[in-house]
Amino acid sequence: MKNIFFVALAIVCSSATISAQSKAPKEVETAFYSKFPKATKIKWDKESTTEYEASFTENNVKHSANFSIKGEWLETESPTTFALLPEKVQNSFNTAHKGVKVKAVAKIENSSGETLYEIEVKKGLKNVEYFYNQEGKIVK
Repeated sequence: MKNIFFVALAIVCSSATISAQSKAPKEVETAFYSKFPKATKIKWDKESTTEYEASFTENNVKHSANFSIKGEWLETESPTTFALLPEKVQNSFNTAHKGVKVKAVAKIENSSGETLYEIEVKKGLKNVEYFYNQEGKIVK
C-alpha cells in the first residue's frame, strides 16, 4: 500500500511540475505577444528561476525567444543555413573545423543589439555548439 501511495504522489508531483512550467507569468506573455503578434504553436518552458523560453512558429518557421520573469525580452533564436551565415563566420568555422559536418545553424539576436551565430556539429556521441560574432570570432 505504501508503494502505491508513493507512486501516486510521484505522478501528482511530476504533473504539477509540468503544468507549472507550461505557462509563463502574465507580464512575460504580454511582452511575448507584443514582440511576436503573429506567433502560433506557442510552448512555454521555465529555463531558470529568472527566465522563461517560448518555442513558437512564425511564418511557418520555428523560433525560440527568452524573456526575464519581468517580461524583458532577452534573445531570439531562429534557424538558418550555413550558406546564409556572414562570409567571415563561414570562413572562420571552415578554417577551424575542416571536414566537419554541420548539424544545425541558428541566428541569435539579443537585447543588447548583438547578433551571434550558433553552429552545431556532432563530435563522437556528443553535439557541440560553437558561437561566433558577426566578425567571425568565436565567443562563449
